[in-house]
Amino acid sequence: MSNEALAGIKVLVIDDSNTIRRSAEIFLKQGGYQVLLAEDGFDALSKVNDHAPDLIFCDILMPRLDGYQTCAIIKRNPKFSGVPVIMLSSKDGLFDKARGRMVGSEA
Repeated sequence: MSNEALAGIKVLVIDDSNTIRRSAEIFLKQGGYQVLLAEDGFDALSKVNDHAPDLIFCDILMPRLDGYQTCAIIKRNPKFSGVPVIMLSSKDGLFDKARGRMVGSEA
């Protein structure tokens, strides 16, 4: 896909680390995506509702609402249940992957 074709695709990056959010923003914008940033689950829920992203990258380990809880809430809403959510974490155990699948994440 060309950058022009990707220009309309909205990607939400949810991470409590400002460094990771900004790095993802730079990388995704270079790829032609429209990027939205959220610093935690509550911020993310507001952005999902207001901007209807096409794809979500979500950190697992965050304060207040963790990534699993955030994903589960997004997926319970019929309007956003089809939006792919990709969980990001340094945790890569079988339990962590299974828990992500249980709340509706694609990866």
